[in-house]
Amino acid sequence: MDKICFVIMGYGKKTDTNLGKTYDLDITYKNIIKPAVERAGYTCIRGDEVLESGIIDKSMYALLIRADLVIADITTFNPNAIYELGIRHAAKPFSTIVMKEKDGNIPFDLNHNKTFTYSHMGEDIGFNETNRCVESLEKLIKEIDRSKEVDSPLFHHIPSVQPYILPEEDYIQIIKDLSEKEKGIFALVEQAKQEMKRKNFQQAASLWKRVSEKMEKDAYFIQQWALCTYKDTTVSPQVALTDALEIINRLNPTDRNTVDPETLGITGAIYKRLWEINPDTTEYLDRATDFYKRGFTINQDYYTGENYALCLNLKGTISEDQEEKIYFKIEAKKTRKEIIDIVEKLKEDEDFEFRSDLSWIYATLSNCYYALENSEKHKAYDEKFKAQNPLEWHVDSYHKSLKLLTECL
Repeated sequence: MDKICFVIMGYGKKTDTNLGKTYDLDITYKNIIKPAVERAGYTCIRGDEVLESGIIDKSMYALLIRADLVIADITTFNPNAIYELGIRHAAKPFSTIVMKEKDGNIPFDLNHNKTFTYSHMGEDIGFNETNRCVESLEKLIKEIDRSKEVDSPLFHHIPSVQPYILPEEDYIQIIKDLSEKEKGIFALVEQAKQEMKRKNFQQAASLWKRVSEKMEKDAYFIQQWALCTYKDTTVSPQVALTDALEIINRLNPTDRNTVDPETLGITGAIYKRLWEINPDTTEYLDRATDFYKRGFTINQDYYTGENYALCLNLKGTISEDQEEKIYFKIEAKKTRKEIIDIVEKLKEDEDFEFRSDLSWIYATLSNCYYALENSEKHKAYDEKFKAQNPLEWHVDSYHKSLKLLTECL
């Protein structure tokens, strides 16, 4: 049987609430972990794809105990990942790698362990950083495989402890079952993403729903399901948005303790669209503004920031209070300048031009400069946006925002 590497980590976009940063962990897995593991001669199985409805079951325990190698990415300090890492350290003395994004502190006693760190830009990992990490991680895996050096704090401090032994036949059957299951979930996710690229949002929503039912506690799948549902044009906009709101409400966006900017941004988008088709219901626009503001305040994210500024402009067009109108205009202008500053800092990264969200960044800057009446920079970033060959629905969203902005100014 091939050597097995079991990967413990979150799925999709996860937020570090202490830092206010969101990371796409799928990028970490696909661009760094999986290539490095396979180059080192292991078969890769990802932990979140083993769970049934988010419950840690027999298969999970078996892999934590028996896998030839376990890699635990504790970026954002996902409770499940920390718990599973503890089980692994208690079950096997060696062949465990702890890794995380470079920002943020390592919790409790894990700071005594060697930790593989990498730099994540949020939506993407730079080209040069990806190459560095794949090479370094592959080298580390091979070294760990060769040395069998103790890396578990438990076995380091109490060497007399005996590792638990799982019968070979049980382990082989579990690996066989999980191999098929992992392929099934991965296939659904990839198919859903392809349908989104084709603007087949009804089909994409159906696929995200299926994945959400398998992994019902994972916010990322619910977010994608809600996003595709509200963009579905095969039903009336009111029906699509009402259904999408019901889906995203599973993540409790109205709870002030909810800080995931993706959840807040999608909820804001649903309410903004509800206001567009029900302009007399100003409460929808108020809610959209609040959700976007929370997302921007928490995460300093250009997407929620741009939409917060746009909502302020929209509120200015319907307000009859002159002082309110002035406030909305000033606050929108201030927000857009903050967004430009945020992006300028992103540009300092040597891999900025390789970001997967580059088209969205250029679209945002184009909108910001348009609102700030800098036509030269607006046109420059408009051309840069188009040069990225963005997806058709990305272009639609960009033009729609520009149209709304034109009506406000």
